[in-house]
Amino acid sequence: MIRRAGGLIACALAAAGCASAAGAPSAPRTPSARTPGVHRGRPAAVRARRTTAAGGPYAVGERVITFVDHDRTVRIPGHGLRPRTLATVVRYPTTGPASHVDVRDAPPDRTAGPFPLVVFGHGFAVTPGTYAALLRAWAAAGFVVAAPVFPLENANAPGGPDESDLVNQPADMTFVITQMLAADTNPRALLAGTIAPREVAVSGQSDGGETALAVAYDGFYLDPRIRAAVILSGARIPGPLSQLTFSVTGPPLLATQGTADTVNLPRNTYRFFAAAHRPKYLLRLLGAPHLPPYTTEEPQLGIVERVSIAFLDRYLKGAADGTAQMRSAGDQAGLAALTALP
Repeated sequence: MIRRAGGLIACALAAAGCASAAGAPSAPRTPSARTPGVHRGRPAAVRARRTTAAGGPYAVGERVITFVDHDRTVRIPGHGLRPRTLATVVRYPTTGPASHVDVRDAPPDRTAGPFPLVVFGHGFAVTPGTYAALLRAWAAAGFVVAAPVFPLENANAPGGPDESDLVNQPADMTFVITQMLAADTNPRALLAGTIAPREVAVSGQSDGGETALAVAYDGFYLDPRIRAAVILSGARIPGPLSQLTFSVTGPPLLATQGTADTVNLPRNTYRFFAAAHRPKYLLRLLGAPHLPPYTTEEPQLGIVERVSIAFLDRYLKGAADGTAQMRSAGDQAGLAALTALP
């Protein structure tokens, strides 16, 4: 079920506490057979058109949409059990001159799409707004970017953020993918015909990175529609149900990690990166901490933007020079180093 969220983005994010019971994960929902699965090929003409169109930058439209999962519930402090609800900030390419301001409810640019979909998970005790610059850069580069507010881990959760709900977030990410693809086929939806259904990536930072890593590679949470994963200072999701395994047919991986991160220790990222199969890339941000490289710290944020866009261009749009672009952006003396295993 889809509901439009009223008010400004900040109001929607603050009100996002109306959403599965914390602590024990619900069984992950298997994507519907009607939902397109992984498809690694694409007609050459389409591939060439999208690679050219992605040169951008595009102007960025923004809409907050609330997705309600009536099959799962969450216990909200002071309110009891409620349907699991995900206020989702969606950014997308729109027409007009590029700028640093999102244009609310602007019509999508249908002349250049459809565009790949990236679903992003925020970290503990923050909201998607914390990462606005990075998410806007992805949308301006030719991606539809959907960032849900996790019901109990967000900064405005009733009673304060609750990290025990982390085990329920991978199913949230799968649900948002399903709802976004459904919106693409709904002729009355703003984004109808805008999303390339076989070009889906997940990303996230910190706990959101654990969420995305689980959806992309964990046998218990796995969503086979995912074609690429960008994990920003993430780790293996905790808990006895975790089955983190890397298949040779799994999606390409870009992992980034600040070498001075004291929240997610670098060894956590290095461990899952070593286990992953090629193609895989590791961007080390030299001397960088946990959150700032993905939010405000320059030039690290710019490096993350350029490397991640080149990675997504390579594996979602078929850009032939994607790996070279990643190396150029990711190897910066004293700032960053890229390990590339294409």
